[in-house]
Amino acid sequence: MRETLYGRNAVYESLRAGRRQFYRLLLAETVRAVDVVADILALAEAANVPVERVPRRHLDWLGEANHQGVVLEASEYPYSDLDAILAEAQRRGEPPFLLLLDLLQDPQNLGSLLRTAEAVGVHGAVIQRRRAAGITPAVVHTSAGAVEHLRVAQVTNLPDAIVRLKGRDVWVVGLENVRGAQRYDQVDLSGSLALVVGSEGKGLRRLVQDRCDLVIYLPMVGQVTSLNAAVAGSVVLYEAWRQRVTR
Repeated sequence: MRETLYGRNAVYESLRAGRRQFYRLLLAETVRAVDVVADILALAEAANVPVERVPRRHLDWLGEANHQGVVLEASEYPYSDLDAILAEAQRRGEPPFLLLLDLLQDPQNLGSLLRTAEAVGVHGAVIQRRRAAGITPAVVHTSAGAVEHLRVAQVTNLPDAIVRLKGRDVWVVGLENVRGAQRYDQVDLSGSLALVVGSEGKGLRRLVQDRCDLVIYLPMVGQVTSLNAAVAGSVVLYEAWRQRVTR
């Protein structure tokens, strides 16, 4: 099946990553070949991707999607697996650093979290195949194309995946404000780590939480009692990155 990627950053990063098969690049007639668009055209030429100039209205069928006059027809997102993610960590000579998402359903949250994950050097992310958002063109767009450079594994059962990771000596840490949880900045996150972030509203499922080695929370002093999943997860990802580069 084909997917339609849209937006200049998403298209540019997909072409730069080169992990998909590309079929056709569509540019609105009014788009000038300067800056990132010039880079997109150069990458398309290098990959022998046909380029077509079309009236902007021909791209507006994407609806409310902000295509910015740039659309790329490509193959489906190339999912990875747990073994490949752990192999990537070994290839880099680093302790594994993974992000696990427990039934996260909002494409905006998913894209934002994966953008942060890629920025801090996460080796891969794990999502559940059913009842959760997958890597759609909307997620690619929200991540500004970062997900094109990140390994993402889809698993049938996230708790089972956690057990597999623990069997590979990966410390699994859940993010949830529950009794017994420890402050995120008072825990050693510098070693082999899989951070588990829960879904919007419901947080971590009980079975997922029970499989974690440890649960951490973000302290809050304001009137609001919770943070957006993408924001909370990003805070902890950066703390883990800070510890990894300073210890």
